Amino acid sequence: MQATAYTYDPETRSGQVLLDDGTPVPFDAPAFDKGGLRLLRPGQRVRIEVEGEAGSEGGKDDRRITLVTLQTF
Repeated sequence: MQATAYTYDPETRSGQVLLDDGTPVPFDAPAFDKGGLRLLRPGQRVRIEVEGEAGSEGGKDDRRITLVTLQTF
């Protein structure tokens, strides 16, 4: 799945991406570290792997990002 980097904190190696529909989804240090990245800038296109399901209207969103890496063509 593709997304756009939205926020990134180099101290905690965590942040958020925006899905193409504008939904923000957080990621943690293990997901960032798994991708082998050193830095992430807002606006960069990334590839993510996600576990869990999106919540329905008013439902809980159980998605969890397990990998963040740069999108390559």
